[in-house]
Amino acid sequence: MALRVCVTGAAGQIAYSLLYSVARGEVFGPNQRITLLLLDIPPMMTALEGVVMEMQDCALPLLDEVVPTADPAVAFADIDAAILVGAMPRREGMERKDLLQANVKIFETQGKALDQYAKKTVKVLVVGNPANTNCLTCAKSAPSIPVTNFSCLTRLDHNRATSQVALRLGVKPTAVKNVIIWGNHSSTQFPDVSHGTVCSSTECQKIYDAVKDDAWLKGDFITTVQGRGAAVIKARKLSSAMSAAKAIVDHMRDWWHGTPQDEWVSMGVMSDGSYDIPKDLIYSFPIKIKPNKSYEIVQGLSISDFAREKMDLTAKELVEERDAAMQFLSTAK
Repeated sequence: MALRVCVTGAAGQIAYSLLYSVARGEVFGPNQRITLLLLDIPPMMTALEGVVMEMQDCALPLLDEVVPTADPAVAFADIDAAILVGAMPRREGMERKDLLQANVKIFETQGKALDQYAKKTVKVLVVGNPANTNCLTCAKSAPSIPVTNFSCLTRLDHNRATSQVALRLGVKPTAVKNVIIWGNHSSTQFPDVSHGTVCSSTECQKIYDAVKDDAWLKGDFITTVQGRGAAVIKARKLSSAMSAAKAIVDHMRDWWHGTPQDEWVSMGVMSDGSYDIPKDLIYSFPIKIKPNKSYEIVQGLSISDFAREKMDLTAKELVEERDAAMQFLSTAK
């Protein structure tokens, strides 16, 4: 049976980089047939038709059907997975509260549609920014779907942190394990390598021991990861698309199939109070995922005073975002 997978913002550049990987089996498995339901706003339907033509022209053996639509009732009908890429981007002169208000309306509408039309087992990944708070809005608007079925993308930041360490040490990214992104997908996020390792064929070392440069790990490394998205925009004049799509693939593949036994990944999930992070926030934690698609927050990691300050700072930003968003949510009925 084909999995029904919805991608929103489907005519945009991230989706354009993503859809081929989903349809060729890189996410859900090399033998899993896929039906793609592509949602975008009415003005993008002509462009979306072009995307559909290209998907058809790829002649992918796993792709059963592609359905372009501007109707959430069609896009979310009986779906197994939703990748919510589409969001209102921040425009010049737009205040953050204006951005929050616009996105609350979008993700409240999508949450209600998921609640009404999607399978109750649907796995929902929110990519559109502000991703953490958009995810919270969506989850709260879909009360019949377990909140553990909602997560937001911080895997891009996780991959960026992994890559920066690998580049510094001259090793492959696959040698770097268990970095952590704590908190918000924003410039307050805390990329933490204090529990990570670098492994060769014969041994593993702590990242701090391998790098031997605490000043870099507590300084330029963190600011580089935090500001990487802005750096890409400055250089490319467009936001990250290829790397965002790869991160989405990584996130959903691991959620679907599980993580290796001794490894974790970073995901924005509902806080249960772990590490003294306030509840009722979508906060990025180190996550282990079981083969049945259930996940748990990695427990028992030691938290230094340096890390505590960074983790609390990004939590504070998320509390402020949540409180502003929930105000809009209560008036957007």
